[in-house]
Amino acid sequence: MISPSEPAGATPAMRQYFDAKRQYRDAIVFFRMGDFYEMFYEDALTAARALELTLTSRAKDSTGGAIPMCGLPYHAADGYIARLVRKGFRVAICEQMEDPKKAKGLVRREVVRVVSPGTLTDAGYLDAREPAFLMGISSAQGATGFGVALLDLSTGEFTTTEYLGADARQTLADELAVLRPREIIAPAGFADVAALVAELRLGALVTNADDWTFDFESARRTMIEQLRTHSLQAFGLDDHPAAVCAAGALVQYLRETQKADLSHIREVAFRRGSDCLVVDPTTLRNLEVIEASQGGRPGSLLHEIDRTVTSMGGRLLRGWLLRPLLSLERIQDRLDAVEEFAFRATERTKVRETLKSIQDVERLVARAALGTAGPRDLASLKASIAVIPHLRMLLSGLQAPLVLSLLAEVDDLADIRDELDRTIVDEPPAIAREGGMIRDGVDGELDELRTVSRSGKQQIAAMEEAERARTGINSLKIRYNRVFGYYIEISRSNLASVPPDYHRKQTIAGGERFITPALKEYEEKVLGADERIVTREVEIFERIRSLVAAEAPRVQDTARGIAALDVLSALAETAAVGNYTKPQMHSGDELIATDARHPVVERFAPDAFVPNDVTLDAGSHQLVILTGPNMGGKSTYLRQTALICLMAQAGSFVPARTAKLPVVDRLFARVGASDNIARGQSTFMVEMQETANILHCATSRSLVILDEIGRGTATFDGLSLAWAVAEYLASNPKAHPKTIFATHYHELTDLADALGGVVNFHVVVREWKDDIVFLRKVVPGRSDRSYGIQVARLAGLPATVVSRAREILNGLERDELSRGGRPSLSGEAARNQQPGLFQAPEVGDDALHKRLREIDVNQLTPIQALTLLAELKREADG
Repeated sequence: MISPSEPAGATPAMRQYFDAKRQYRDAIVFFRMGDFYEMFYEDALTAARALELTLTSRAKDSTGGAIPMCGLPYHAADGYIARLVRKGFRVAICEQMEDPKKAKGLVRREVVRVVSPGTLTDAGYLDAREPAFLMGISSAQGATGFGVALLDLSTGEFTTTEYLGADARQTLADELAVLRPREIIAPAGFADVAALVAELRLGALVTNADDWTFDFESARRTMIEQLRTHSLQAFGLDDHPAAVCAAGALVQYLRETQKADLSHIREVAFRRGSDCLVVDPTTLRNLEVIEASQGGRPGSLLHEIDRTVTSMGGRLLRGWLLRPLLSLERIQDRLDAVEEFAFRATERTKVRETLKSIQDVERLVARAALGTAGPRDLASLKASIAVIPHLRMLLSGLQAPLVLSLLAEVDDLADIRDELDRTIVDEPPAIAREGGMIRDGVDGELDELRTVSRSGKQQIAAMEEAERARTGINSLKIRYNRVFGYYIEISRSNLASVPPDYHRKQTIAGGERFITPALKEYEEKVLGADERIVTREVEIFERIRSLVAAEAPRVQDTARGIAALDVLSALAETAAVGNYTKPQMHSGDELIATDARHPVVERFAPDAFVPNDVTLDAGSHQLVILTGPNMGGKSTYLRQTALICLMAQAGSFVPARTAKLPVVDRLFARVGASDNIARGQSTFMVEMQETANILHCATSRSLVILDEIGRGTATFDGLSLAWAVAEYLASNPKAHPKTIFATHYHELTDLADALGGVVNFHVVVREWKDDIVFLRKVVPGRSDRSYGIQVARLAGLPATVVSRAREILNGLERDELSRGGRPSLSGEAARNQQPGLFQAPEVGDDALHKRLREIDVNQLTPIQALTLLAELKREADG
């Protein structure tokens, strides 16, 4: 942004600015000057544009040019910082490290924190129900692949993993698209990461860190120091050097930018791909798991089933849906806990009411650990902790193993609660420097200063009464402001009565302001005490905040236990409200659900929604060919089947009368179509790429949902591709995924006659005169019509277009072909001498046609027929 060399003749303060700027060249430096943060040179130009601040200039530099400058009040800085960070900038905060009134010479200044998209932790500027991920990425040494570390600084959640092999880049791309980190730390010159971010249009800030931070030995030492351990074996990282490199570099970056102990980061988990059901970003988008197709949460699965009452629970439920389980035992534990909450409605209601009183403890304690928590943060933490004993009492009667395990993690935190209750007032100010946050009786020195301040103010009040009596001015008032301190205010009509010992200080519209020697003496006594009070309160507050930070791991464990209890009770509430059922999970292949429903669609049409059964297995129902009309409900049927499996493996009850479900390892849903204009890919190309991914990656334990494969190209090409894909899924010896294949190519229904495991189902439609009635019921058998013309009429196409389309369809169904093999679309248009789109030539009266009409095929033997055919061909060829 600026040259690292400072101009000759720069002032001492500006030399401090240049020192800070040289350390943080890629950040906007907020330079504290009294009650303002000021920005200079390119920083000022950038900030003024981004924040709509007034751009000014200060004294010219040694080259004779004015120095661009803008500024903002320090007490309003958080909002401005958040705005810059949201626009992708990094902000280095350079603070005054000593009181300017007490400093000898130049005030010492240092950068105390760097705020970036991945390090923003202020609750007011984060989505309470979404994580704010910072990601570190390293390349795997001696292998193709990546090490990845993922950290939410605002909560301390820290995981690592590795992606190795030929598919590593695609797997990393999927991870980025699903998790959408705010910022990515990568080695300088690691262009692949920046290319991926641009390709995926993530909008994440890519920050280059020094290569040495990604060195294995350096990263390993950093992690051992941070986790306060002698070995990384306990965290499962010993055999994963690429993951260690990414995690160590990420922690080093935070140490350099946050200037804090990071005491809330004391654990890291290595995540294996085999731990979770794999749901790629395409499937998440097509199923509208986290966001609806039009964007935003409303209309998504998450929005429909999220009845959590804490921010922590909301984030955890989101994580459960993004990473459903593969362990049958863990799935069953969640379902058993939800079942107990579901059946114990009274306890559930009381638990949920109590949980509403608990604030975002995870983020509160993280801010304490980072040294950014304010007085109200500690007051919120105190109030939240105070609820825990009652919550534990309400849960004491539950017996589900997972509930008991979570209760064991939930600490009463009585020592922290008692200390906060003893020291912090119930309603403290927002900012520590405002004072008034520490209770009386906590500190002897503070109590003495408060006594001095109160007595001084009482003396000033007494002085006001005395001066009124002495001067005879009943309207005389002693007032205070931060500019002039204490002063005596006299109205204009009483100025003639002012005593000679009053010294004029300021003239105002309604009169004048004065001071006296006695008043200044009291002012020094009161204000001196008030300043020392604030200083002492801040010291005490920072000590208390440090005590809380030291206990961060205990508080985090408790917060995570509470979040999980919130999710389990919320899923039970959803099950009760939505009439969901507990799925019977098993390790086999049978997927059988009766009266299954779509959890989102049914809410918009509760009375009109038609539930359906579904059966899939490894035998006779391995691949279902689903036919039926547009608008008949095929896509809904596909999606609800996939969503039921995802919900069950996340630990939720499912919308069905009964459900017997296998644990699936991967979930694929290719439903709907869209272009990728930025990458120059057509709808059909995107469709084929998604289909190729399914064919390469699906296993016999996977569930595949396919809708309208091949519709983006010519009819015969599309039919051929659809047939080949379905045939491959049914007959591939390496994998037989459970599949539902919806199509309008009715020819595919013949596969049921040719291949074992393929079965036909269709959506029922009833015709009534010229209308059709969508029954939306899926039943065995095939459908021979798609009713596209009827749907077009319902959509409002002109009657002439609909009539012409029906005429053309009738011709096609009679197999009327021209001599070129094209459909003969003649009909009424031809009779009116108006040629149709593919109208065939009229049949001629030439000799060849006459001879053909005279042939009696019933009188020909096979040999005669072949001989005649050869003669006719010779005639036709001329």
